[in-house]
Amino acid sequence: MRRNAGVRFTAMLVACILIGASPAQATGRQDERTASDAADLAQRGWVWPLERFRLTAPYEQPAHRYAAGHRGIDLAPTEAAADLLAPADGIIAFSGRVAGRGILTIDHGDGLVTTLEPVDSALEPGAIVRRGQTVGTIAAGGHAAPGDVHFGVRLDGEYVNPLLLLGGVPRAVLLPCC
Repeated sequence: MRRNAGVRFTAMLVACILIGASPAQATGRQDERTASDAADLAQRGWVWPLERFRLTAPYEQPAHRYAAGHRGIDLAPTEAAADLLAPADGIIAFSGRVAGRGILTIDHGDGLVTTLEPVDSALEPGAIVRRGQTVGTIAAGGHAAPGDVHFGVRLDGEYVNPLLLLGGVPRAVLLPCC
């Protein structure tokens, strides 16, 4: 009797998993809408969350939704007092601590949501922010290197490379020597 209950539970679990997964998720392909809209995303006029920085860890697309990857980019400020900026207009969806680190989530509409961490912010959920507005400062903690900020973007619930919205890595500027 116990054995049959275990078999039935396993069968129900497998059925739930199969019904809940889309073909794109099962094959590990990124959402086709995301790929086709990449050119449009770059035209949205987003700004970097730091004015001066070094990109220290690139985006790494996971093979599938639950696989390892780096679902965002890490940025190191190149000046001591670096404010974090809203990359686009939006509404604060979450501002608080999760697992000991400060998280700030901004809903930009059209299925686009950004997350910055670790961050100290006085903003409350529901606050309206404008592109380029200071939203906080880099805090301690998180999975990025100390002093870095992790910047993640989701489109319709799926992580995408933030560089798609920022037009790529900014051009290097050579400074005169001596």
